[in-house]
Amino acid sequence: MVRTDGDTWDPATGVGMTATFGAVARAVGTNKGLINDPFAKPLVRAAGVEYFVRVIEDEQYAADGGGDPVMYGMLNILAVHGRFLDEYLTRAARAGIRQAVNLGCGLDTRAYRLWWPPGTTVYECDQPGVMDFKAEVLRALGGKLTAHHCAVGVDLRDDWLTALRRVGFDPDQPTVWIAENLLIGYLPPDAQDRLLHQLSAASAAGSRFAADHMPWTEAQLQEGRAFIEGWRQEGLDIDLAKLTYSAEFGSLPENLEAHGWRTTEKTLVELLATVGLAGRRRVTPHDLAVTPRYVTATLGDR
Repeated sequence: MVRTDGDTWDPATGVGMTATFGAVARAVGTNKGLINDPFAKPLVRAAGVEYFVRVIEDEQYAADGGGDPVMYGMLNILAVHGRFLDEYLTRAARAGIRQAVNLGCGLDTRAYRLWWPPGTTVYECDQPGVMDFKAEVLRALGGKLTAHHCAVGVDLRDDWLTALRRVGFDPDQPTVWIAENLLIGYLPPDAQDRLLHQLSAASAAGSRFAADHMPWTEAQLQEGRAFIEGWRQEGLDIDLAKLTYSAEFGSLPENLEAHGWRTTEKTLVELLATVGLAGRRRVTPHDLAVTPRYVTATLGDR
C-alpha cells in the first residue's frame, strides 16, 4: 500500500501515528530536560497506541531508547529539533512578529506551553481528525492558551491558505512559519512546491520560516525502513510507503531562495550547538548521513 491523494488519518492511524510519535519524543525529551512539553504524555496516552504508551511509561526508553539505537537517536533528535523551534518562535515573537503558523502541527501544543507577547495569534493547520482530537484532550486537561489561537482543520494538499485567511490570517503582516517534520516526504512534490509558493506569496517582508527536510538518499531510506521495521515488530501495521511519497523532491533552500528568502541550512551537529546541547550527544558520520537538514529563512523586501 502507498500514499494516495485524499487519504486521511487521526493520531492512531497512518501518517497520524508520526504526529503521535512526535509527542512521544517530546514526552521522553521532557523527562530528560531536552524540551518542556507537559501536555505530550497525556496526549500520547489519549491516542491509545499501545507501543507508544509503553515508550513514555518505561524509563528505559529515556535512558537508551529501550536498547534500540535507532529509536534512541530518533527520540533525541525530534526533541532537540522541537526545542530549536521553540526558541526560534520565541525569538521571532521578541522581534515583533505577531503571527505564527504551524503547518502540519500534529499534537504540538506551543499555543499552550510557550510564552507569547500580547496580540499574538498562533495558527495551527493539520488534518481535521488530528485537530479535533487534540482540542478535545486539551480541553479535558484544562489547558490554558497563552496566545490567541486559531485551529484550522485542513489537508495541506488542498487550499489551506484560503482556510487560513478565513479565520483571520493577514498576509500583509510579518509571519513566522514552521513546518516541523512535514517536508520529509509527507506531501507529494507538487503539493510541497505549491505550499512553499503559497506561503511565500502570503509572507510580508521580515517574515521567517523554519523546517527540516530530507533529500532521501539511499542511506536515509535504509535508516527509515529500519526505524519503521522496529514499529512493525512492536505490532504496528505500518511501512514507509504508507507514510511518505516515493518521489524526487527539489532542494528546499533553492526553492525558498527562488521566492526571495535568505536561507541558512544546519546539520545535526550545528542544531545541537544552537540550542546549547553540543556535548549531550556524540554525532557520528553515519548520523550526519541519515538525519535531516534544518533550514531557516528570512524574507527581505520584495
